[in-house]
Amino acid sequence: MRNAELAQVEAALEARGFSRWDFTLDRIKALLDLMGDPQRAFRTIHITGTNGKTSTTRMIERLLRGHNLRTGMFTSPHLVDVTERICIDGEPIAPDRLAAQHYEIAPLADLVDAGAEEKLTYFEMTVALAMGAFADTPIDVAVVEVGLGGETDSTNILNAPVAVITPIAIDHTKWLGDTLAEIATMKAGIVHEGSTLVTSTQERAAMEPLLRRAQAVGAKLVPEGRGFEVTSREVAVGGQLLTIETRAARYEDLFLPLHGEYQAHNAALALAAVEVLLGAGEPKALDAQVVGEAFADFTSPGRLEVVRTAPTVVLDAAHNPAGMEAMTEAVGEEFNFRKLVAVVGMLADKEVDHMLELLEPIVDEIVITKSNSERAMPAATLAKTAREIFGPERVIVQPHMSDAIARAIELAEEAEDIYESGGGVLITGSVFTVADARKLLVRRG
Repeated sequence: MRNAELAQVEAALEARGFSRWDFTLDRIKALLDLMGDPQRAFRTIHITGTNGKTSTTRMIERLLRGHNLRTGMFTSPHLVDVTERICIDGEPIAPDRLAAQHYEIAPLADLVDAGAEEKLTYFEMTVALAMGAFADTPIDVAVVEVGLGGETDSTNILNAPVAVITPIAIDHTKWLGDTLAEIATMKAGIVHEGSTLVTSTQERAAMEPLLRRAQAVGAKLVPEGRGFEVTSREVAVGGQLLTIETRAARYEDLFLPLHGEYQAHNAALALAAVEVLLGAGEPKALDAQVVGEAFADFTSPGRLEVVRTAPTVVLDAAHNPAGMEAMTEAVGEEFNFRKLVAVVGMLADKEVDHMLELLEPIVDEIVITKSNSERAMPAATLAKTAREIFGPERVIVQPHMSDAIARAIELAEEAEDIYESGGGVLITGSVFTVADARKLLVRRG
């Protein structure tokens, strides 16, 4: 029954389509109005940026839950099924509850569709489903990740008291603009009157639009470097040990079971955001023991996630040059592979040549494949670019994900035999590639 209910909801959502031409909040506002504006029933932290959004969202949620608050969390895309997008108290919404929520909302969505030039999309419906579920629970705080951009994203009906912006880089230029300033301006749209903006360190071209927006709406500013910072970081077994200082407190010996310096900065950003929310707009010191326990318990699926050993298999959803650069730096710093084989599938609308150039120095061989996404670049097309960068002798093509993973593991196992240890497989290139691989490699539940 569980699978049947979930399949029906997913089929109904997918039938609505994933793209839109008219980037407006009118449709989602109309639907939520018919639902009684459930998004007004709880406080919200709203997160945007280019990379690190999902990890930061999950860290914020875990910190809030550690402070005995009932939480709702909305993220996208999902790795296995749509229930992952809507979490309550850290757990995906139950399929039967999602089905019941959809049953209630679907007739209202049809009314909105009848009066609009474009019908509500998959994403808009999941936003509405999340808001309804959060209000019905009820929760204390929702932690909501933007889907695309900020100002015109369907989640921007929240007017959240705390807006969080992770590092901004060039991505989604078709929708957000060609320059860092244009992209940052779009993302700055989640900062509303009377709110507090908590932001990572940004390049100047990105920071200037954020400052202008904050000033225009009278928002307070808590920037990394002046409002909070990672003051020490040591690589540790299974993760890293951090000291984070904020305007309110100093938190020492925090164990974070994640790899990569960027995750340390995500942790500091999350901590600062929670301080601001619980301090009603001003940073408030948190219980250091609660913070330590929350971070130690943290997981981030698909972000330098080790899913197998001997040989080590690592999943990372790097899907743009900035994400790829951060990931390759982390792999070089925290893993000691004698031989590393990459399984790579990318989307056709990404900077594949730049991403492959960033990956090339840390990889011995690359297995090119294709995810199930409609936007995925054909394996043969991606392999042509890969051969130009890696050389033909280092490139293998396996269009089917299961075959690609099996071949990469074989190659890494050969290194294990030769060197006794040190073979690794890195699966990366897009969220969809990692999602497909995770379904094959990680047993759920």
